Amino acid sequence: MTKAHLDGVCALEQACFVHPWSRQSLESELENGQSLFYVAVEGGRVIGYIGMSFVLDEGYLYNVAVDEAHRRRGVGSALLRALTTYCRKHGFAFLTLEVRESNRAAQSLYGSFGFIKVGERKRYYTEPEENAVLMTVFFSQ
Repeated sequence: MTKAHLDGVCALEQACFVHPWSRQSLESELENGQSLFYVAVEGGRVIGYIGMSFVLDEGYLYNVAVDEAHRRRGVGSALLRALTTYCRKHGFAFLTLEVRESNRAAQSLYGSFGFIKVGERKRYYTEPEENAVLMTVFFSQ
């Protein structure tokens, strides 16, 4: 992701999340050497993005967002594949995330990449209030 993608990523944030990241937050993370973002672009328009932070060999997925008109077309899978490939290539021990308990589609997608449920966070999400499922994929060294 580059600064040129920020408008598109901000639009996705607004469309996909109850509490979207601000442009300033995204721009700050873009300049953070401990963060990594990938975007999916079609016809010059951002249709998806994924981002994570990392500390040493530990990865923490921020968000995955795909434009509603492009869902179930492999965009999310391609983004997740790019991120997990990066993690494997760079010797990460694991990549972890939180997902809404009701978001079975996302849990299924993550499961297809080897993520397993490792715990939960009670009342993690608001609007509506909901538990988060913690999922992690462990990379063999």
